[in-house]
Amino acid sequence: MIERIDLRLSLPCNRVRRMFRQFQRNRIVSLLAVFAIVTLLVPPQPVAGCPFCNAVSQTLRQEMAAMDAVVIASSLQDASQRDAETGKIRMKVEKVLKGGDLVKAGDEIDAIYYGDVSLGRRFMLSGVDPPQMQWSCLPVSPRAETYVGKITELADDDLERLRFYYQFLQDEEAMLARDAYDEFAVAPYASVKKLAPEMNHPQLIKWISDPELPTDRRRLYLTMLGVCGDEKDLPLLEEMLRSTTKSSRGGLDAMIACYLTLSGEKGLPLVNELFLANKQAPYADTYQAIMAVRFHGTEGDVIPRSALVESLHHVLERKDLADLVIPDLARWNDWSQINRLVDLFINADPDNNWVRVPVVNYLRACPLEEAKAALKKVEEVDPESVRRANTFFSIPVPARETGSSSSSIIRDSDDKAVVAIPSLGSMGPPTADAMPLPAAAPLPVAQSMNPWRLAYVLGLALCTFMIAQFLLLSGGPHPKTE
Repeated sequence: MIERIDLRLSLPCNRVRRMFRQFQRNRIVSLLAVFAIVTLLVPPQPVAGCPFCNAVSQTLRQEMAAMDAVVIASSLQDASQRDAETGKIRMKVEKVLKGGDLVKAGDEIDAIYYGDVSLGRRFMLSGVDPPQMQWSCLPVSPRAETYVGKITELADDDLERLRFYYQFLQDEEAMLARDAYDEFAVAPYASVKKLAPEMNHPQLIKWISDPELPTDRRRLYLTMLGVCGDEKDLPLLEEMLRSTTKSSRGGLDAMIACYLTLSGEKGLPLVNELFLANKQAPYADTYQAIMAVRFHGTEGDVIPRSALVESLHHVLERKDLADLVIPDLARWNDWSQINRLVDLFINADPDNNWVRVPVVNYLRACPLEEAKAALKKVEEVDPESVRRANTFFSIPVPARETGSSSSSIIRDSDDKAVVAIPSLGSMGPPTADAMPLPAAAPLPVAQSMNPWRLAYVLGLALCTFMIAQFLLLSGGPHPKTE
């Protein structure tokens, strides 16, 4: 948007210049307002599917579920007979997959398609808005047509679906392989784990070792290896972690997570050495290592959080990355770093002063008296950062334990013993990353949403937007003329 406005500055128009200057003055406040609204109104989503995968597109199953009717049809015309202006082409319904009350086999319908088409070519048509149905077209081969038909017959069970899609993960037909990958990417991680006994371990190793394998696929296959592999796979994974070849480092976050899943706590020293404690490690590599550790602290059940937070402590030595892990320490009840974080706050410079708000939120969440004193100390140094934290952020809510491993045990810090927070492990596994504690829990935490703060922020944001829009449209305050 700024680039488009910049182009307009060349016009001999003082009004446009005033609008641009006013936009620059108000855009930061507007962005803060947007951030506040998103932070307060959008709830955290539970992790689902492959924790390191992103679906490329909506799956065919999801698309079909959203449609009023889905059919297999054949073209009754070729490209020369198509309506050149509208792209409409006549088709005959051969098979109804969904919406039998809206369309029947043998019906002739018009669909819009601008691609190559020949007489008799087969398509999957998806229709919406009956009775004047609007159809979208997807060309299908005989194999794809069979594939789509079987999708409609699958049971409403994640494990059963994964069994079906597993055989198409590396299919020679790109559409089927992509759809199968997307189904794994959105499937619950627990269901992927249940499929472990049926996974082809040697085939996964072969796929992962392929230097030409796309990164998104490697992430999925490494996640799958983590649930079906064993310690015999560790030498290969360690070799890949130590490699400096770009093709071997694709999907590093999933690779680290897989290595830790198979090695357990004894694998943390290598991760610390290469990524977390290594100040020469590139930002991207350290960030992916943090994501892998975060996965094990939220969904993994093989490494206790007390060990994971010890690894995250190394990141606090890197002032440009410290803000990435401070929220995790708060969620996992690690209150051993109060003095260290206060030092980070006080010594922050203009290049890393963004660390101050996470430090304030950590101190707000900490139930210890030491934290209250520290909060007053940092407020004297930078009251504005404390105000921003109180205004735009709710207090971090501790997360439940992920398994039978002990909770984040508080370590000694600066030769001073700190009281440990009671373990939450007995409360069972979480359904989300940050699930609120039961009312009887001894740890005092704030409500996830303060209604008065919400009203204040929403009112402030609304006023900010109204003022910004007025200034943009009016060109800002006009200079006084004598």
